[in-house]
Amino acid sequence: MPTSPPEKGVIWEELFFDLAFVFALTQFSHMLHEDHSWAGIGRVLLLFVTIYWAWAGTTIYTDQRDVGNALDRAGVFALGLGSLLLALTVPGAFGDRGLLFVGVYLAMRVLLAALALRTPGGWRSPVFRPYGSGLVAGPLQLAGGLLHGTTRIVLWSIAVLVDLIGTTISRRTLDKVRVRPLHYTHRYGLLIILVLGESVIQVGMVAVDESLTLARVAAICLSYSLVCALWWAYFIYGVRAFRLAVDRSEQQADIRRSVMVYGHLLFSFAIITVAVGLSEVVTEPLEPLRAGEGTVLFGGAALFLGTFAYTHWRIHRQIARRRIGASVLCLVLMPLAPLVPALAALTTLFAVVAGVSVLEGMIMHRHPLIGERVTVGEIRDDPGHVDEGPVVRE
Repeated sequence: MPTSPPEKGVIWEELFFDLAFVFALTQFSHMLHEDHSWAGIGRVLLLFVTIYWAWAGTTIYTDQRDVGNALDRAGVFALGLGSLLLALTVPGAFGDRGLLFVGVYLAMRVLLAALALRTPGGWRSPVFRPYGSGLVAGPLQLAGGLLHGTTRIVLWSIAVLVDLIGTTISRRTLDKVRVRPLHYTHRYGLLIILVLGESVIQVGMVAVDESLTLARVAAICLSYSLVCALWWAYFIYGVRAFRLAVDRSEQQADIRRSVMVYGHLLFSFAIITVAVGLSEVVTEPLEPLRAGEGTVLFGGAALFLGTFAYTHWRIHRQIARRRIGASVLCLVLMPLAPLVPALAALTTLFAVVAGVSVLEGMIMHRHPLIGERVTVGEIRDDPGHVDEGPVVRE
């Protein structure tokens, strides 16, 4: 099994790079605010995956190299500028700024590939090989930028699929790369913090221009409480298990791809949709949510909880029945949201999301040794198999 590089912490350059990514998150929220339809959600997801891919590429690069030198630091700053420019083009990406969106994104991919070439082994290095999917996805994205309407959406969707499939095709190459578990999982944890923070900002931006009635203050408090419940679920019951899974798995590349890259793509997009729903509740807390608003609020929470069940299965090979049940309950409540005041709908959703964490905590309190194993995710001796040992059955 390849050995992991020496551990390191997240550096200031990476935190500075993330600032531009926060602006992109705000743009996505604005797009969803304007269009709650399934088509609108799909368009935002398509753009989000593209920008997320640039963020994930930068993360694996900074994990593998010591970027505390002038050239690499300048490269990270340039990538941050690319993220800023991408964010500026997001609102018009399906209009007159489509070509500019693609141009900036491809320039970031080229820069990342050029930086990766400096790793030992050059283009033969396993660190460089994942960037090879851009040889297929890049022309598709460029063609989409030159065309318009449905054709652009189709070509960009195919390009995204090529990138996603490329990580599976190159799994043998990726197996040769061992990331720094603490640094790598901290980067994704910071991503979740950024998205949760953007949720709080969305609520604040809506509330600051409205009168602070008792109902609106209650909606603000409940919105913040729901964000805290999402934080609690991730950082109390997830992040430590993610780190140990990355650290101890023989097939680390599979865990990185399925749990960290794909899983956190879904986590972060789910939180973005929840944030848009919260802003709608704060705007008119005593009015019923419209169908699209209920979809992004309850559907986002269902996606978040469902993703937790998915990552649990990928790590432990066990079904997380409580999280699946809560996710399904969110979906059941989604069409009922427009029938009651938004504040009541939000109260119900908070009870579901927080209730799962409370139930998990009660079980761990009653069975501390078993609860610790559920959280830590003990890994057995079977090569490549990540399991949690004895558990409290769902």
